[in-house]
Amino acid sequence: MAKVKNNNFTTGLSGKFGNIVFRQMKDGTTVVAAAPDFTDRVFSEAQLATQSRFQQASAYARAAARENPLYAQLAAGTSKTAYNVALSDWYHSPVIQQVTVQEGRIHVEATDNVLVSNVRLSISDEQGRTLEQGEAARISENLWEYKTAAVGDVLVEAFDLAGNGAQAHVVASRATRT
Repeated sequence: MAKVKNNNFTTGLSGKFGNIVFRQMKDGTTVVAAAPDFTDRVFSEAQLATQSRFQQASAYARAAARENPLYAQLAAGTSKTAYNVALSDWYHSPVIQQVTVQEGRIHVEATDNVLVSNVRLSISDEQGRTLEQGEAARISENLWEYKTAAVGDVLVEAFDLAGNGAQAHVVASRATRT
């Protein structure tokens, strides 16, 4: 593979020419590489599953890059496109870093490679009956707060723009209380 910069011969070239492939990069460079040969390739079940997952991710990223301006904002000033950022978001689930149960409040610290879009909580008693559930409010970039009168086991769910979710369960007897 070769990279070509500021060459009048390769400016604007893209596609396949014989056994050579030309690719135009976002930074203006042209990448020249040998064409891949897949003539006798047989894919395994795992490879087919990965290809299917990538097709789903790609379909999401194409639509999301057009419809959600946040992806374009995050890509601005980088070598990434809005599509690249959306594709990355589809592959990465949010992470619930910490859940703190205080009297009347539950704080949730949740992060994602793009954005945690919402956090839901459910509070249940020892028998598993739901006492209360609802959406937490964002109080800073990665911190969410839920005000409650109920005391019990807490199930926290965090979601990103791509619909990926993460869960954390805090047992009432082991909750951090202040």
